[in-house]
Amino acid sequence: MTQNERLQELLHTLLAEPQAPQADIPRDIESQKQLLRALMNIRPPRPVNERFLRIQDDYLQEELRHMPITDAMTLPVIDPHYDMSLWQGDITTLKADAIVNAANSALRGCFIPLHSCIDNIIHSRSGIQLRLACDDLMNRQGHEERTGSAKITPAFNLPCRFVLHTVGPIVQGKVTDQDQEALASCYRSCLKLALENHCESIAFCCISTGEFHFPNELAAKIAVHTVKAFLDAQDQHIRVIFNVFKDIDLHIYSHLWRTHDGDLADK
Repeated sequence: MTQNERLQELLHTLLAEPQAPQADIPRDIESQKQLLRALMNIRPPRPVNERFLRIQDDYLQEELRHMPITDAMTLPVIDPHYDMSLWQGDITTLKADAIVNAANSALRGCFIPLHSCIDNIIHSRSGIQLRLACDDLMNRQGHEERTGSAKITPAFNLPCRFVLHTVGPIVQGKVTDQDQEALASCYRSCLKLALENHCESIAFCCISTGEFHFPNELAAKIAVHTVKAFLDAQDQHIRVIFNVFKDIDLHIYSHLWRTHDGDLADK
């Protein structure tokens, strides 16, 4: 089956599902790919047949094959004492044991079609199994995820092994002490889960910045300070990658290391 044939079958299957939107399949391939992602984004967590999953996995793996994959263990180390790296790029193309997803409290992914948030992109490239896995976790838990905590799932069609889903604080107005502690808790919760699952590397996105309005500079200081404090208390080793996407965050993290400013003394 060609990649185009896979795409067509996936689109026809999703459009034929109950409550699927009425939509015509566009003529050009890029628009078809966007439609597939949008349909995956809005699809509720309900079972699907094995044929669909097999074709979807083949499709996503072929798409991944054409992306530049970065091995986390080959990244330059910016802090040898803590074995930390700083990397700017698309976290879904990073081959690490675990990557961190900035999730919402429902923990089932972003349902907004083609939204640019990391939650949406991770779910889109991992495949619908990720939403099903998260749904199973949340149904067994019986309530929304607490801010500052985290859950772990397989990564399915991503190059990493696991996805760590953590719920950061949403800042409304002035950043409170509670907001800062909740953000720090996100980093500790993810590190704890990673070590419990024998991960040798973990990549953190910029949790709670952007959509959740946590100030970027303070968020970076909390991230670096919390990770260092956690690792100081451990006898286990793990490579930590601070993944940034925006230039402003690259500048902020680079400045923190140049000035050794990770102790929050001037927060």
